[in-house]
Amino acid sequence: MAFGSTYGSATQDRWGDLNCDRGELTDLQLACIVCGGQHLTRDHLAFMQTMPKDPVDMVDDMVRMGLYKDNQLRAADTVNAHELRRALFLKTVGRGDPKREKLILALSKQAGGLENAFAAAFGPQAGEFFGDSRRTSAATRREFMRNLAVGAALVTLASCGSSNEPAVEIDPNEPIDTSGLEKTELKIGFIPITCATPIIMSEPLGFYKKYGFNAKVVKMPSWGAVRDSAIAGELDAYHMLAPMPIAMTLGLGSASFGVKLASIENINGQAITVAERHKGKVNGPADFKGFTIGVPFPYSMHNLLLRYYLATGGIDPDVDVKIRPVPPPDSIAQMVAGDIDAYLMPDPFNQRAVYEGAGFIHMLTKELWPGHPCCAFAASDAWISEHPNTFRALNKSIIEAAGYARDPKNRPEIAKAISERAFLNQPVEVVEAVLTGNFDDGNGNQMSVPDRIDFDPYPWQSFANWISSQLVRWDLQGDGLATKSIPEKGYDTVGKDIFLTDLARELAEEVGQTPPSDIYREETLKFDNFDPENPDDYIKDQIDKYSV
Repeated sequence: MAFGSTYGSATQDRWGDLNCDRGELTDLQLACIVCGGQHLTRDHLAFMQTMPKDPVDMVDDMVRMGLYKDNQLRAADTVNAHELRRALFLKTVGRGDPKREKLILALSKQAGGLENAFAAAFGPQAGEFFGDSRRTSAATRREFMRNLAVGAALVTLASCGSSNEPAVEIDPNEPIDTSGLEKTELKIGFIPITCATPIIMSEPLGFYKKYGFNAKVVKMPSWGAVRDSAIAGELDAYHMLAPMPIAMTLGLGSASFGVKLASIENINGQAITVAERHKGKVNGPADFKGFTIGVPFPYSMHNLLLRYYLATGGIDPDVDVKIRPVPPPDSIAQMVAGDIDAYLMPDPFNQRAVYEGAGFIHMLTKELWPGHPCCAFAASDAWISEHPNTFRALNKSIIEAAGYARDPKNRPEIAKAISERAFLNQPVEVVEAVLTGNFDDGNGNQMSVPDRIDFDPYPWQSFANWISSQLVRWDLQGDGLATKSIPEKGYDTVGKDIFLTDLARELAEEVGQTPPSDIYREETLKFDNFDPENPDDYIKDQIDKYSV
C-alpha cells in the first residue's frame, strides 16, 4: 500500500474533516516525509476523487486494486499494539517536524484517536471489530473498515523506508483512463482449470474492474465449446490452449477463423496421471503401450507433450496407444470407470485424482519442458479490430493479474478465490497444493515443487515455432494440410502473425513488469534442445532418433 494514497483519500473528505488545508498538502505531495520516497502526487489525489464515498466500498476497491495489501491488513490480527506504537514513535517522534506530527494526528483522528486506531485495528479488541464487520449493521461495518484502513496506513508509515518487504506503491500509470473503451460489459470464456488462474482471478480480485470493465467469466464445458462459441461470436475473449489460435487461424480441425494469442496464461502446470490400478507397472514411456490416454483437446500442449514423451520410448502415438479428447472435468470419472488408463491433463485434475485415490502423478510436464506454455488469453481478429482499446486494456489487466499470481505469497489468497463453485468448484486444499507446489504425488511422496505451475505472460515466438513443428511432425490434420501450410507460410511468419509478443511486452512494461527484449530463445526440453531458427531440422532429428 502506498501511504500517500491513504493520506490523499483522507484529504478528499472521504473519511471526515482533517485539520490540514489543501495548501499544506501541496507541500507534501513530492516526497514522503519519513523516507523521502515518492508516494503522493496530484495525479493520485485526482484518482482518489473518483473512488466511492462509502468507506466500505472504498476500502474494498482499494483491497481489490492492491493499494491495501494482505501484509498490512493481516497486521490487524497479528501486530501487538505496544510494539506498533513503539515502532511508529521510533520513526516519527523526536524529529521535530510539525508536518509529521500533524500527519499522525490527522490519521489517528479518523479512527477516533491514536489509541482507538491501534486498538480497533490491531490491539486486543481486533477480534471484536472483525466480528462486527460480519454483522448486518452498515454503520458498524463502515466504522470497522475505516479504522482498519487507517491502521493499515499507520503500519505502512511505521515501516516506511526500513521494512524487509518492498513498499507497495500505487501504479505510476494511475489513474487509469477508461474513457476510450469501446465496450465495458464483457464475457470471457474459461475452462475450470488452474491454467486459467489470471483470467478467473481477475473477476473476484478486481483486476477487470480496475481497468474499467464489468467482465464476467463464463464457465465452458470443453475446448470444443470454447472454439465453437468463439466462431459464433458468443464470447468477447477466451481462455485457449496455446496451440488453438494457430490451429484455428490455419483451419486445422475447423473452418479457418482468425484468432490472436494475446498473452500466455501459465507455464508448466500439467501432469501425466495414471490410474491407481496400474500403480507399480508404469515407470517410463514404453510402459504406456496399449493404454487409452486422455488429453483435453487435439490441438493442445497436452497432446503435443504426450506424443513427444511417448515417442522417446519407441511408442507410436497413432498406433501403439489410443489418445482421445476428454473434457478435463470428466477426466477422473472416466479414469475410475476404466474408460481411460491415464491422462495428460491440466490441474487441478491431476491433484484431484490423488485426493480421490483414483490415480497417481507419474510426471509433471515441467520435467519434460521447464517453462513450457500451456494456456493463453486470446481474442478473434474481428473483435480486436472492432474494439482495439478494449482489447489492449483487457489484455493489460490479465497481464497484471499474471504478475500478481507469479508471486508465491499471493498463491493461497488466489487459491481461495478461484476454488469457489462459480469458478473451479474444487476443494481449496487441492487448488492450493497445485499453486504452492506442496503436494502428495499419490505414491507416498510429499513433494515441494514451487514452480509446478507458474504465470509468465510473455508469449515467446519460440513457443509458436515449437508448437508448429509438432503440428507438422504429427500431421494432426490427418490429410497433410498442417504439413504443407505451416512450412509454406514459414514458421516465423505463422508465429509473428498469431502470437502478439511485441504488444505483450509493451503492456507488461506499462504495469511495471520486466519482460524480455528478445522474441526467440533456444528451448531446453528433457530429451533435446529446440532451435527456433531450424524447426524442420528439429523434426528430422526427432524422427531419425526415435524412428517415430
